[in-house]
Amino acid sequence: MIVLALDTSPLPRRRRLPAFLMLAVLTAVGGAAGILVAARRTVDAVDRVPKVAEVLSPASSNIDNYLLVGSDSRASGDPNTGDTGGVTGSRSDTIMVLRYDKSSGTASLLSIPRDLWVTVPGHTGKRRINAAFNDGPDVLVKTVQQELGIPVHHYVEIDFSGFTTLVEALGGVDVCFQYPTRDLNTGLDITAPGCYVLDGTQGLAYARSRHYQELRDGKWKEDPTSDLGRSKRQRDFVNRCLQSAVAQVKADPFRAGELVAAIGTAIRIDDNLNPLDAASSLRSAVDAGLQTYALPVDGKTIDGNAVLLLAQGSDAVLAYFRGQGPAPTPTT
Repeated sequence: MIVLALDTSPLPRRRRLPAFLMLAVLTAVGGAAGILVAARRTVDAVDRVPKVAEVLSPASSNIDNYLLVGSDSRASGDPNTGDTGGVTGSRSDTIMVLRYDKSSGTASLLSIPRDLWVTVPGHTGKRRINAAFNDGPDVLVKTVQQELGIPVHHYVEIDFSGFTTLVEALGGVDVCFQYPTRDLNTGLDITAPGCYVLDGTQGLAYARSRHYQELRDGKWKEDPTSDLGRSKRQRDFVNRCLQSAVAQVKADPFRAGELVAAIGTAIRIDDNLNPLDAASSLRSAVDAGLQTYALPVDGKTIDGNAVLLLAQGSDAVLAYFRGQGPAPTPTT
């Protein structure tokens, strides 16, 4: 299972965004035997995250769960200006969970909102789940496992430069817009309805967009669902990246070499993860298409904090991602 985290910062800052792009590339590579030697060399050079492997769940007989994390590294500031706004530390910017079913060979993707109100190990009281990452990736893993009961078998993280580089390596990602669309915070600017190939910078602006506005009936209207709306758009973007990577390598296996090279130093993974083995297992599942899910939540204000609590329907989704229940109806 893979988890990704979302950002609610009012100002654009340097991001570590979804490691799903690493997954997209390596999933495609899994079927390209001609470049596996080069791929192994790249994988051997990937940075490993300390202390994470020791808190991961034991291997499961029925599912593999990968926690994918994109982080908001505030010390580095705005990717365009370098402005930190006086804020330091890190927050998880995107949290998703990719679940691979070993018996059926299918895969599913779950978004976990960063404002989910949980208990973080080592702290009294509750706080937003994205704050767990500030204490280290291992604490975020423990929080997901203890609070949601979702076993995490592997951990993957990607940074802002990695996000843009990998989207560029894919040749951009096709996204369709029904209305002129913008986000003044991230720089997203779509002037007319239609389908566009978003490059790395535009893809980043789209994936990060929390203040997503559409021009309807002559007025700019902001998506009232905020992070939940962004989660939906990110799930769609994940699927498009994965499908693009697989399709390109199917058409030209040597493209995989370029995609692997694009990974470079962009990712960090746990000590136990063999990305090529994972890619080999996941390739057919991704080729068939991912089932996507949103974690059902209700908005509340607690002690002045606007937070999200688990809502009706969450038990069925969590049971499925724990490997303990049938697949519920996918979320769009």
